[in-house]
Amino acid sequence: MLEQPLRDLAAWTAHLRHMTIPVLASTSEQLELWRSNEDAADAHLLGEILNKDPLMTLKLLAHAASQRSSRLLTDAETVTAALVLLGITPFFKAFGPQPTVEERLAGRPEALAGLQRVLLRAERAARFALGFAAHRADPDAEVIHSAALLHDFSEMLLWCEAPALALQIQQLQAAQPGLRSTAAQRQVLNIELGDLEQALMKAWHLPELLAQITNDKKARDPQVRCVMLAVRLARHTALGWENPAIPDDLAEIGELLTLSPAHALKLLHELDGTPG
Repeated sequence: MLEQPLRDLAAWTAHLRHMTIPVLASTSEQLELWRSNEDAADAHLLGEILNKDPLMTLKLLAHAASQRSSRLLTDAETVTAALVLLGITPFFKAFGPQPTVEERLAGRPEALAGLQRVLLRAERAARFALGFAAHRADPDAEVIHSAALLHDFSEMLLWCEAPALALQIQQLQAAQPGLRSTAAQRQVLNIELGDLEQALMKAWHLPELLAQITNDKKARDPQVRCVMLAVRLARHTALGWENPAIPDDLAEIGELLTLSPAHALKLLHELDGTPG
């Protein structure tokens, strides 16, 4: 594991693009159950399992991109599309028993807790983003779900590969509540995680649409706004709905969905499964 920051974006990208990405133990266990009953598995059944795990989703989409034939006109932009592209038997051949984050961070409970917070946030952000996309009748709703799920994957990889540095960023922000996360990242890592994410997506040849929708620097695009606002809301509501930033989130979400803040809040509670 990395204990010291690498010098620049190129060094971070070169290191992380070759790392063995662990997945959730629950994902690994379910894959082994389906491996023993492969004939009963199909892309939709497996997709439901993998879509709950951002790290496994990332591994699968990167692998599908590496296998993409020049004859294919479209990229595999979702988990289900990647499974259909690969086929069930080749998928199980390519992905043997998976290493898990629980094993990797077994001796670092603080780091495991930090990673679990990011994974939970990603799952909620993906649910919000899918709801926004469905409300807007966006034909790329599934891709928007994948983009929100993967929006913070570089932070997930950091917790797995350099937990001491991830904890340093967390402690820095706790000590200075007004410090922006990008400033804390530059201070500790010499880079911003958003830039690392875009560099890794390019290195892995992930679908262009997915890279575009996860790029916060293209915030005027409605699909990017769907993801950005979903991620922001998931972050602000991680500990409850009392965060003072939430009224601003509601106003922007209402504008995106052409809803009043009150109707936007009602929709959000429905999506989150919380009482309104």
